[in-house]
Amino acid sequence: MNIKKVVRQATVLTFATTILVGGGFQASAKEKDSRDFKEKYGISHITRHDMHKLPEQQKSEQFKVPQFDGSKIENIPSAKGLDVWDTWPLQNADGTVAEYKGYHLVFGLAGNPEDANDTSVYLFYKKADETSLDSWKNAGRVFDDSEQFVPNDPHLKDETQEWSGSATLTSDGEVRLFYTSFSGKNYGKQTLTTAQVNVSQPDADSIKIEGVEDYKSIFDADGKKYQHVQQFIDGGAYNSGDNHTFRDPHYVEDKGRKYLVFEANTGTETGYQGEESLFNRAYYGGSKKFFEAEKNKLLQSPQKEKAELANGAIGIVELNDDYTLKKVMKPLLASNTVTDEIERANVFKMDGKWYLFTSARGSKMTIDGITDKDIYMLGYVSNSLTGKYKPLNDTGLVLHHNLDPNDVTWNYAHYITPTKSKDNNVVVTSYMTNRGFFEDHKTTFAPSFLLNIEGSETSVVEDSILEQGQLTVKDDDKGRDKDRKNDDD
Repeated sequence: MNIKKVVRQATVLTFATTILVGGGFQASAKEKDSRDFKEKYGISHITRHDMHKLPEQQKSEQFKVPQFDGSKIENIPSAKGLDVWDTWPLQNADGTVAEYKGYHLVFGLAGNPEDANDTSVYLFYKKADETSLDSWKNAGRVFDDSEQFVPNDPHLKDETQEWSGSATLTSDGEVRLFYTSFSGKNYGKQTLTTAQVNVSQPDADSIKIEGVEDYKSIFDADGKKYQHVQQFIDGGAYNSGDNHTFRDPHYVEDKGRKYLVFEANTGTETGYQGEESLFNRAYYGGSKKFFEAEKNKLLQSPQKEKAELANGAIGIVELNDDYTLKKVMKPLLASNTVTDEIERANVFKMDGKWYLFTSARGSKMTIDGITDKDIYMLGYVSNSLTGKYKPLNDTGLVLHHNLDPNDVTWNYAHYITPTKSKDNNVVVTSYMTNRGFFEDHKTTFAPSFLLNIEGSETSVVEDSILEQGQLTVKDDDKGRDKDRKNDDD
């Protein structure tokens, strides 16, 4: 038995040795420190010390999502009245945008604006050399309603919605989709899922979905490295304000091996959650003095219960060649006490370094100075896929905006597609406009823009706004928005 672990898990209730201070009792120094410990679990962490720097750091133009002209934002013509939010392109194994028979393919979540539960994966496509919003065509839903009833699959039969994921063009030239199977029947159970999407080209100007095959669930968490929905239910967390996440599978290859990186929450062997976590110095970062001050403040804060539940993580599993589960690995990144939700995991290799990005909402965070309006992309860099990951730009801050959610240009789910350009500029895509906020404006592709990555530093490229939904960029596209502004003048 690990006596040290037992001691730190025990809640100190007795105050045998006390001193009178200002008419009240205070625990002795020994008692006060008895629950403190430092355990990283072999994981990189988003620390409270780093997040406390964000309110000041985010004032810099280096991190600001470009301001878009709301009067020029259009609904996707081919979406035919649908809201379209989280999207992801068909990518090559290295993360760059793949070309399929002369086309770029994008998968995205879409649904009826009047039904918040209507969430399905659709396929959009355009010719690879086109960039305008009008060039995107709609191939429709990827899955028919009946396709989820896969014989002997324990999860798909209970699916009620389809959530975000990724897609890769295999070495055999096939389109392999990964997405999150969500079940409203099982307290929000989320399962990483895959299928081969068969696509044909009936004529020179169209792409058609010909059904799917090898449709199967991959992984729904193990409880030890990643919180399982049953722990969420059994612990009474469903009605406690806790947030169970196990979604957004992002496919990546390294040295011939296949992996999925995804959003999750830590499990019982990787930090989990609860009051004990508030005493782990590893989650705080900074000096011992900062730890003591921030811990004592948090213990008295209205954010205390929210911080106890906060255990967002970016997980990773290795896959077999047939895309079944091979190995469950410990998380790449965790955000215990900071936030319960770090979304849209996105990882790729550039210049010999591995870059990991995730979207986060201020409304989910427990840090003073960060508001409900704050929207972030955080980024981390490592010498290997499995870490250790260190924050970009000192804190992890890569992108920020704090627009009013009622602004038509409000944007989220920022997703980076690396390019092969020598200037280390990457394209950032996202969606724009909140669902159901406007009668005339649907959730749509936001204008893309460029982000520059140089080692451990990033910055938004000035005057780099592109077309709505643009995936790739040529040298003559850079500064297009600046030229457009000059023409308007």
